[in-house]
Amino acid sequence: MTPQLVLATHNAHKVEELRRILGARLDGIELIGYDGPEPVEDGDTFAANALIKARAAAAFTGLPAIADDSGISVAALDGAPGIHSARYAQLNGGPARDDTANLQLLLTNLVGADDRGAEFVCAAALVTPEGVEHVELGVWPGTVLDEAVGGGGFGYDPIFKPAGYSVSAAELTRDEKNAVSHRALAFEAIMPTVREQLLG
Repeated sequence: MTPQLVLATHNAHKVEELRRILGARLDGIELIGYDGPEPVEDGDTFAANALIKARAAAAFTGLPAIADDSGISVAALDGAPGIHSARYAQLNGGPARDDTANLQLLLTNLVGADDRGAEFVCAAALVTPEGVEHVELGVWPGTVLDEAVGGGGFGYDPIFKPAGYSVSAAELTRDEKNAVSHRALAFEAIMPTVREQLLG
């Protein structure tokens, strides 16, 4: 019987992106979606929140689960929005989980800033019903642009220019982004442990 791995997210963008990122690395493993309850993400780091999600999915399904927590950390804002990236506008009186409101607030808060350095950070976590827990981090450095550019990607992609590129993350093709992004780096790093746990 093919071992199953639960992808502990309700975010359709992430499900689609992770299936493409993992691709052949999933050979012999069936990646399945998760429709269980969403836990309260009250950790104070990306790694802590990723573990909270993976633990909840593993407990609910009785299967090994992977999850990630990710966001953008901006140097001039002392690392904000960081773990609050998805709710940045909401936490400041704006709408809930609104990508456009989030990035507009970030641009507003950076007006006049000399340092526009930033990095996307992703923590990928594996939790098994037997209690194995493993976390890997992926970091994608770059800078914040003055305005949104490009129609691809999601979240803060239109205002993030990756180091070594002359375009925003939203102007990269899906394959280009999936080869170098923080999420790709984190999940590539964790897949050897996933395969070891599920396939022996």
